[in-house]
Amino acid sequence: MEALLYPDPLLDPSTPKRGALPAYWVGPRHLAGDDGRLYDAVADTLAGLGWTSLVIVRGRQEPNEAPEDRQVVRSTVLHISPDTLRWAQWVLPDEPFHLGELPIAWQISARGCPDSPLASWSAYFTTGIPGEVLSDFLLALDADEQPTTALMVPELVMDVVAEHGWLRDADQPDSVAMHPTFTSRLSFGEVPPLIQDTDPRALSVKAEEPGATGWQAWAELGVHAGYLWAASFSASVPHSLAAAFASSLSSTAPVLRRVLPESTRDRLLGAPAS
Repeated sequence: MEALLYPDPLLDPSTPKRGALPAYWVGPRHLAGDDGRLYDAVADTLAGLGWTSLVIVRGRQEPNEAPEDRQVVRSTVLHISPDTLRWAQWVLPDEPFHLGELPIAWQISARGCPDSPLASWSAYFTTGIPGEVLSDFLLALDADEQPTTALMVPELVMDVVAEHGWLRDADQPDSVAMHPTFTSRLSFGEVPPLIQDTDPRALSVKAEEPGATGWQAWAELGVHAGYLWAASFSASVPHSLAAAFASSLSSTAPVLRRVLPESTRDRLLGAPAS
């Protein structure tokens, strides 16, 4: 279902306004963008969960140069859970690699014990993804007492989105689903290169061999139109956590927005928040 959110030109968000921008409840959420506050939305959730935030700054300082004149070349913000088993990194300012030709904004990881120097799995999310979806994923991760143990089967993820009206792919009904408008997809298949995971298949696979499988999700307005956002889960991410992500992504509940993506504005349904 599609309709113009702003039939009246006076309500066009691109029109300069005095004071704060108006707020609207909009949907579907997978096309609603990140409202220009992807960091704040996630960081607020983590602060509410009691996670500690650390700012990591990398830079260089010339001899005899005052500290305030040091050139900061890279920085990131790291959020760590109280038990140190899970963490989230805001890597957008840190020259991240790209996923679907979009820069990675958040990398979320977990490990089985505090003594492990490596993450058991990682999940990656680009700019443009709704912050509500990441927040719901992190709430599930924080509540999971065994964040590195897969207790559910992959079918759980497909069942969740199907309950919200998503369509199973006719050729791959157990591993691919899509929004009825075909603008967002969820797939269980080979993960892209450089996705970090401790699964031996991810570490030892040869170039000519198929890699490890994991969940991927993305939104696009058409073939070759470019991704609006993308998410990639490494092979060892528990299916229960992928299901939490999928449930939030496919939810029909509207989300609050002040800044609407230019590319999807005419595909959103919405109503004023007040």
